[in-house]
Amino acid sequence: MATNDSPDIPFDQSVNPYRGCEHGCVYCFARPTHAYLGYSPGLDFETVLFRKKDAAALLAKELRRKGYVCKPLALGANTDPYQPVEREERITRAVLEVCRDFRQPVGIITKSALVTRDLDILAPMAAEGLAHVSLSVTTLDRHLARTLEPRASTPSRRLAAIRELSAAGVPVAVLSSPMIPALNDHEMEAILEEATAAGASMASYILLRLPLEIAALFEDWLREHAPNRADRVLSLIRQSRGGALYRADWGTRMKGEGPYAEMLRTRFKLACKRLGLDSRRWEMSTGLFKPPPAPGNQLGLF
Repeated sequence: MATNDSPDIPFDQSVNPYRGCEHGCVYCFARPTHAYLGYSPGLDFETVLFRKKDAAALLAKELRRKGYVCKPLALGANTDPYQPVEREERITRAVLEVCRDFRQPVGIITKSALVTRDLDILAPMAAEGLAHVSLSVTTLDRHLARTLEPRASTPSRRLAAIRELSAAGVPVAVLSSPMIPALNDHEMEAILEEATAAGASMASYILLRLPLEIAALFEDWLREHAPNRADRVLSLIRQSRGGALYRADWGTRMKGEGPYAEMLRTRFKLACKRLGLDSRRWEMSTGLFKPPPAPGNQLGLF
């Protein structure tokens, strides 16, 4: 279980079942983590995957630790817990089973429709305030999605997943992220409208982040797939990042600063108000947390 103390993130503990991600999203801020291991943040990040097969067992051990204080757990804060390899590995499902058994509240972040596979776990947990899902919808344009996020679920399947989760009683937020200036930012309101119609009850967004090696990867992608807009996109990013392609300052790294960033922020707030996405707040229940008897501990049954 990883921890963080960032004021920009609404959770301070998380589990990531995989390192690397098959989805291949060119903008993924997790790409540089592969460079720490001596692999490329480009193709290696998408093809050399590290599976944390003991994630569930390690989580159970941590939750049993003396002095552990129950707080909501984020699942998939770095790489997607429902990327294609999860169909066979089922590590994410095993982690959810631990959360269910310990009554540990968990929030899932994904852009995969595969999350609906685990409704048999998520729906009962959600009924007790122990689970919610945040589903990222970057664009409604299937062609753009296929070049920007080549192996992620299509936009229509993500909206269908929101609908299925919501119908089962699982609270769903839509993440209209990342917003890329002059590329998908014009879709913000449409994404929020479609997600609301599908059952999303909250929303968030992030302005495109390009830390470390991602800046060069994204610019190469941009000049290949959107050459006529590349200079405009990069100019607006720099206008929102103090003249650079990225600045990691807390407080501004998620939303940017300057006129363009402020306009995006205003559009988002107005759309959320109009759609009722700003009127609800989820409270995750921590008072139900209770470790089950440890395997082999017969005394725990009495």
